[in-house]
Amino acid sequence: MKQQADLLITNARQICTIPTHNGGPQRGHALGDLGLIEHGAVAIRDGLIAATGTTAAIESTYTATKVIDAAGRLITPGLVDPHTHLVWAGDRAAEFERRIAGATYQEIMAEGGGIAHTTRATRAASLDELIRAALPRLDTALAHGTTTIEIKSGYGLETAAEIKMLDAIVALASKRPVRIVPTFLGAHAFPAEYIDDPDGYVWLVVEEMLPAVAAWRAERWPGDLFCDVFCETGAFSLAQTRRILQAAQQMGLKLKIHVDEFDNLGGARLGVELGAVSLDHLDVTSDEEIALIGGSDTVAVSLPTTPFGLGASHYPPAHKLLDAGAILALATDCNPGPAWTENMQFVLALATRYHRLTPAQALVACTLNAAWAVNMGRYVGSLQPGYVADLVIWEPGDYRELGYHFGVNLVEQVIIGGQIVHPEGVIFQN
Repeated sequence: MKQQADLLITNARQICTIPTHNGGPQRGHALGDLGLIEHGAVAIRDGLIAATGTTAAIESTYTATKVIDAAGRLITPGLVDPHTHLVWAGDRAAEFERRIAGATYQEIMAEGGGIAHTTRATRAASLDELIRAALPRLDTALAHGTTTIEIKSGYGLETAAEIKMLDAIVALASKRPVRIVPTFLGAHAFPAEYIDDPDGYVWLVVEEMLPAVAAWRAERWPGDLFCDVFCETGAFSLAQTRRILQAAQQMGLKLKIHVDEFDNLGGARLGVELGAVSLDHLDVTSDEEIALIGGSDTVAVSLPTTPFGLGASHYPPAHKLLDAGAILALATDCNPGPAWTENMQFVLALATRYHRLTPAQALVACTLNAAWAVNMGRYVGSLQPGYVADLVIWEPGDYRELGYHFGVNLVEQVIIGGQIVHPEGVIFQN
């Protein structure tokens, strides 16, 4: 007698199951193990992957109330975006024009633009306005295959506004089926009122914001909550970063750090020391710190859209990280400044060209390894039995086309928890 499933997806030309390695992410040059199945099928039961195999094997073992004929298309896990600033108000198109004319990111920040500009607009926006602005961005991410996404606060830079941003993130999670991971980024920049008193702002983050965020979490969010800090020249010093992260850790928050985007301050070493879940950017990380990352369980998250958006020629040293045995992941860095893109397919295309990753390596870095960068690698990012049934059916049949064919959306269908959510399925709330 055949086993009962809720959904069978059959006749895929290829299925990339993306297996874990020893129950964990794919490290170093082992990155790129697709667990490829030709002429494959997937059985889904109770929102989880029940089995994968050839179509003949799955059809001989399972029956289901619903069957999707993939008709020679590709199936992969849903994409995971582990670093975004998706919630914001306002517009920085004028700054984009200035950067094209030669102004640097740091010059614009020093003039009160950049993060400070977005902070003024975000503080002035209501909660409903923030939600309405972010929903189309989240819908775009979903339509391009993202099924799990991290979203940061960090444009409030005062307690009430930071909590408002976290409330907006929770509201998004209630309105869309995408799995959302929230991050508190009160230490994103120094607000105008603290430009001449940076340590005073650090005191505010540690003594007022973090306790308020911990109380918010106890009331509003049952899952993991991260704390992130922008450790950079012109932002938070190494000592300030340490103080904030240690306080956050004592309150039960998990840690991420923006490090080495422009200058190497030792943030990567600090992150490894504190057991941060991920270190993000890593454009100018030293060889010594790369070795430390490679010997740790901290995920190295590259954001190739950021140097691309800044018109820079220097990208994170992906192959040095792989040589060191690091866990490499990719993310959009979706933000209103240099990296306004919600599209992980574009990230994959950039990574193959500028990191020289193979299509297989880039795909694993956008799925399983990205899931480990938000502490969800035991549940999402793979099509192994027991993982949640978040997957994408792609219009092409070959995984190599995901980086090869760029600038268009290659998604055919998105399935989250065994339910079709794009282009049909759930009724979205507005």
